[in-house]
Amino acid sequence: MYRFLLTPRWWGINLFVVLAIPFCVFMGTWQLGRFEDRVQSHEQAEKAPDPSTRAAKPLDALLPVDKVTSGRPAIATGTYADQFLVPGRKLEDRQGFYVLNMLRTDSGKALPVVRGWLPGSATDARVPAAPTGEVTVTGDLQASENTHSDGVDVRGGLPSGQVGMISAATLVNLVPYDVYDAWVTLPEAEAGGTGGAMKPVPAAAPEGSGLDLKAFQNLGYTGEWFVFAAFVLFMWFRLVRREAEAERDIALGLVPEDSAAPATADAPEGAGPAVEGAEAPETAEGAPKDAPEDPSSPDYDVASTPVR
Repeated sequence: MYRFLLTPRWWGINLFVVLAIPFCVFMGTWQLGRFEDRVQSHEQAEKAPDPSTRAAKPLDALLPVDKVTSGRPAIATGTYADQFLVPGRKLEDRQGFYVLNMLRTDSGKALPVVRGWLPGSATDARVPAAPTGEVTVTGDLQASENTHSDGVDVRGGLPSGQVGMISAATLVNLVPYDVYDAWVTLPEAEAGGTGGAMKPVPAAAPEGSGLDLKAFQNLGYTGEWFVFAAFVLFMWFRLVRREAEAERDIALGLVPEDSAAPATADAPEGAGPAVEGAEAPETAEGAPKDAPEDPSSPDYDVASTPVR
């Protein structure tokens, strides 16, 4: 009954099922592993001491920024150059902007430094000037922002002197020197500005170290992949059952294999099907139409017989 599984059509279906189920299981296991990694990172971050309380180190010793060095105090020496405002940044549920200055170091690269936060709009805002001369700053190290970071403005079209993202890829297009792929925020902001003293911007937790929405998305994707695997297996059993039932019905004669009647080979085009035993139509006297008369018959009319 199940010999149909060896037909070419079913070979294709079986191959798809054999490949699809392991793939779905693999993807579900991978997403589950991503969620478990985030849970483990979150637990380690809660047990680890506050990075800002650890001893400060030179900037180059903490690069590149990762989950371990993010938030660590970094020391850099240089002179302040270009200044930018970063609009659309909230602090204590208030809307405002960051004051960002580029600190040019002896290496020739510039380190973005967030000197503080001010409330209000960044357009036509009056902000305190950066210190002149060579300065040494100690700030909490942060990784470059991306399009998924909180507060980032990716719409573009900002006025001159404003940036929507604190990122080396963005700032390098605005200044004539190289930029570190990192930035620091000062734990104690400088005084001044139209809104009073600038407030320090706290360092953010490294991306992927907390149980945020992305972590639970991985858990949701895990369930979806396992559901896909179960659905493929269910549909395969359903198709096999339907095919087996059809084969059984044909074997029992419940459903004919071919219910269409074959047409007569010599039937003229447009003619109906030939009927077995059909005879030529008869005349009113019962004789076939156009049948020759019998000369021995008493009703035979010689005069009416055509001459041939």
